[in-house]
Amino acid sequence: MTPLAINNFTVVTSMAAGRAATIAALRAGASGLAPSTFGALPFPTYTGEVPGLDSAPLTGEWAGFDCRNNRLAMRALEQDGFLASVAQARARYGAGRIGVFAGTSTSGLLHTESAYQRRDPQTGDLPPDFDYARTHNTYSLARFVRSVCRLAGPAFVVSTACAATAKVYASAARMIEAGICDAAIVGGADTLCATTLFGFHALGVMAAAPCRPFDAHREGISIGEAAGFALLERLEPRHGDDTICLLGAGESTDAYHMSSPHPEGLGARLAMERALESAGLAPEQIDYVNLHGTATLAGDSAEDRAMTALFGATVPCSSTKGFSGHTLGASGAVEAAFCALAIQHGFMPGSPHTAELDPEFGCQYVLQGRPARIRRAMSNSFGFGGSNCSLVLGRAA
Repeated sequence: MTPLAINNFTVVTSMAAGRAATIAALRAGASGLAPSTFGALPFPTYTGEVPGLDSAPLTGEWAGFDCRNNRLAMRALEQDGFLASVAQARARYGAGRIGVFAGTSTSGLLHTESAYQRRDPQTGDLPPDFDYARTHNTYSLARFVRSVCRLAGPAFVVSTACAATAKVYASAARMIEAGICDAAIVGGADTLCATTLFGFHALGVMAAAPCRPFDAHREGISIGEAAGFALLERLEPRHGDDTICLLGAGESTDAYHMSSPHPEGLGARLAMERALESAGLAPEQIDYVNLHGTATLAGDSAEDRAMTALFGATVPCSSTKGFSGHTLGASGAVEAAFCALAIQHGFMPGSPHTAELDPEFGCQYVLQGRPARIRRAMSNSFGFGGSNCSLVLGRAA
């Protein structure tokens, strides 16, 4: 794969908004998880809720897109000078030569849940102000981002559960390589809704306490919400040696089970191997791996087996979901941003809430964040149905 420059990137989670606040929170070990106040849940759990979204409706030109998911996407777009970077790229390439490739799991499902609660009691009709196409439909996210950024290039949405916003990096790389566009906005958003909270609880994989990835006493996930975006373009001399790049991407689908990974982590290992091959790197050339690490019994076990089979116990790794919660379809973009920050700032994130590592695991898991020289990092995202994607990021040099 030809490396692609990450011209700019931005991220918003429950723990922080923007790059500077995010790296500060990672350094401080400050988790964004808290006892859930989202709706009247009949069970205890912790969530990573982004504050202030209820009081920040989209207005004016964007009012028709108003839903929690697009509100969060807008908050991310407004961070870190991202829209200014897009404007510069638009002037450089033209609006029709910049693609928008977004990912989400549930999109604006909360908006539809609310609409059904407001149905006409006599006819059952949904309220007249409900706009499915611009809120709930998964494409609404790409349509919204494309509109805000004043772009006219190709656009689509990937919805492959928790691998969605990692896979769009690979999609953008292929589109740029094929000459369909010169640059691309990649990323996405996922927000809290009743369907995911009750659904994961019904599956028996949601913890009552904050999630503890790779812990011997882990009990399941904590759901979070987040948004993140990156601007990818061909690497040119003007970018400089310190530019963070997408070096490789690997995808696989093991299709072992609807919601459980292959117990030996075969699909996960294949995605990591393909990412390394795409980047032209050997396992020992990776300095840090951000694990998918959801804190489920089966998921963490499978990922550890894949990691130890490929890397042994030599490559430091951690799951950052103790910071943000499992942000589902947004997790790929979020954790790619964490990797980019780790490379830029020379800091390896730890794993808040994880106290006692599972003694059966063999990977080199990092509990406490620490300074580290990270030249290349891998980010893992593994979704339901065995939809897997691994990304490799590193400096242009």
